[in-house]
Amino acid sequence: MAVRHQLIERSPEAVWAVLADGSRYGEWVVGTARSAPAQGTWPELGSAIEYTIRLGPWTASGHTYVRRCEPPHTLELEVDSGPLGTARIAIQIQPWDRHSLLIMDEHPLRGTGARLHNTALDAVVQLRHRRMLGNLAGVVEHSPRQPGEAA
Repeated sequence: MAVRHQLIERSPEAVWAVLADGSRYGEWVVGTARSAPAQGTWPELGSAIEYTIRLGPWTASGHTYVRRCEPPHTLELEVDSGPLGTARIAIQIQPWDRHSLLIMDEHPLRGTGARLHNTALDAVVQLRHRRMLGNLAGVVEHSPRQPGEAA
């Protein structure tokens, strides 16, 4: 299980505004070249976005489904990567003074990823999360402020 924390120097509502825009996942999720709505209204329970991953000349597509949504503090997702399997990603956003503490917990559920899961894979996921959460912090911190949000 890979758990990582990130301090984001904006309010939980500002973090949520980025997470609630399914078309912006390509801006911060490592390896994602594109994301777009696929079903329902993101991030309502049961809604989905589709994504494309590009690694050199290789591309793959998948879907991410909302399994739990409690704005602006909890978002739990199931990422379906086809033959690689599925993973659960739980995102918690806690107020931290005028900022936010984001906690991301990811682990495989089914398929090849679950069968091959080990501590070495967790270490790789930790490296990916470090970069991804840094990207997310940058996107949130450089987004326009929400009405009434303190500077």
